[in-house]
Parts: sequence; C-alpha cells; structure tokens
Amino acid sequence: MTQRYSTQRDMTGRPIPLHDAEGFAGMRKAGHLAALTLDFIGDHVRPGISTGELDRLCDSFMRDHGAIAATIGYKGYNHASCISVNHVVTHGIPSDAKVLRDGDILNIDVTPLVDGWHGDSSRMFIAGAPGVKARRLCDVTYQALMAGIAQVKPGNTLGDVGHAIETLAHKNRFSVVEDFCGHGVGRVFHDAPQVLHYGKPGTGVVLEPGMIFTIEPMLNAGKADVKILGDGWTTVTRDQSLSAQFEHSVGVTETGVEIFTLSPKDIYWKLAA
Repeated sequence: MTQRYSTQRDMTGRPIPLHDAEGFAGMRKAGHLAALTLDFIGDHVRPGISTGELDRLCDSFMRDHGAIAATIGYKGYNHASCISVNHVVTHGIPSDAKVLRDGDILNIDVTPLVDGWHGDSSRMFIAGAPGVKARRLCDVTYQALMAGIAQVKPGNTLGDVGHAIETLAHKNRFSVVEDFCGHGVGRVFHDAPQVLHYGKPGTGVVLEPGMIFTIEPMLNAGKADVKILGDGWTTVTRDQSLSAQFEHSVGVTETGVEIFTLSPKDIYWKLAA
C-alpha cells in the first residue's frame, strides 16, 4: 500500500496522511477494541480500587483480545493506560498507591495496537457518588467533544472544530486547555494534523476525505493554566480545579465523519456504584 498525502500541511509543517478503505477498516477494528476496553473497565471503577489495578485490568483485557497497549514503551512510558484523577488534566501515571475515593472523577485513556493500527480513546468515570460540579463538568466536556465532531466533514476546517468546542465550553463557564491537542492517528500513534480545541471558524487545515485524527478536549472547572510535574508526564491544573477529558478517533468520509471508537453499549461515561 502506498501512503497518500494531502497537499496541505499542518501547523508544524508535516504532511497530512490520507487513508484509503484499508486504513478505515484497520481503524474500525482498533477503535472497536478501545471502546470495548473502556466499557469493560467501567465496571471496575469504584472507591477503594487503585489506578494501578485498573491499569493491569486494561492491559489484560487488551492482551486477551489479541492486542497490546501502544503506550507501553512509548517514550519510556511503562503502563497500558493513562489514568488522570480529579485535578490531573492528562497523562496520569497509574499507581498502586493511588486509591480512588468516593466522588473522584477520572479519565482513562487507552490505545490498543491492533494489526498495526492505533485505536485511541478516553472516557470519564466517577467513583461512587458524583458531586454536582463534577458531573456537570463531565457532561459539558462530552458535549464539547460531540460538538467538535459534528463539524467534521469535507470542506470544513479544523478551526471550525476548535471553535465549536471552545464556544460550548465558555458558554458553560469552563475553560479549555490549550497546551495539548488532538492528533493524526493510524499506523502512526501521533501523526499530522494537530487538532486544537479552540479556534476561529474557517481557519486552519481544510478537511478532506481520508484524514484520520483524534479529538480530545480537556475542560477545566477553573482556569486553563496547567503544569507538568517532575515525572515528565503528569499534567495538573495550576489552581487545583477539576479537569475532564473525552477522546474519540474519527475519520473524514466523503459525506461527513465516521467515529471509530463508539461504545458498543452506547456508554459515553459511566457513574460507578
């Protein structure tokens, strides 16, 4: 298979891959397993379980289904998932020392590697009884993700996607993290284009059939400012406010968008008992 590329480049100057039917088929299979993994792990999220145990369960589930976690060994990372609790924005490192408490919110991010294709997705969960602000933050973050996805079709731009996310977040008085973005995905874990979760309509890369990327907005209950801790991975809100994130892998079709990581059980986020 010869890889085709758009004549456009992303903001970093990288060429943007255009995937064919084989690529879409590969992403459907990988994305399906990512969604299955998140459906599975939701039944185990509860107060008293550690994020280390949740990570081992994700690892076993992916291996039992013929895949490996693409995160293991990636730039020195040694876990099958990222699990970000409360004020951790992204890249939370699973640990047996981190035990969930009642009302904790957490994002679980998995990327099974299936036949060379990366199924990248994340979802919010709540251990025990949710607080009002926590539940609303999760609801709005999911709505922002879907508002961005609704803008994915040929002829629209990545600026349209980011603007839809930013507009909904600000309408609900939440901030959008600008330090991290979505990314192209496929046989390469992190590829072009970069997908910002803010922007101006009609600006940026024009979407073309065959483009495949993640959309993964991070919304904070407080200010948008974040910092990376000394481990080089864990990113937290500077003001210690709650943060939430959802992620889907999507492809631009001839007429619109295909979401590769939809839950077979139609779960978008799950309140655990």
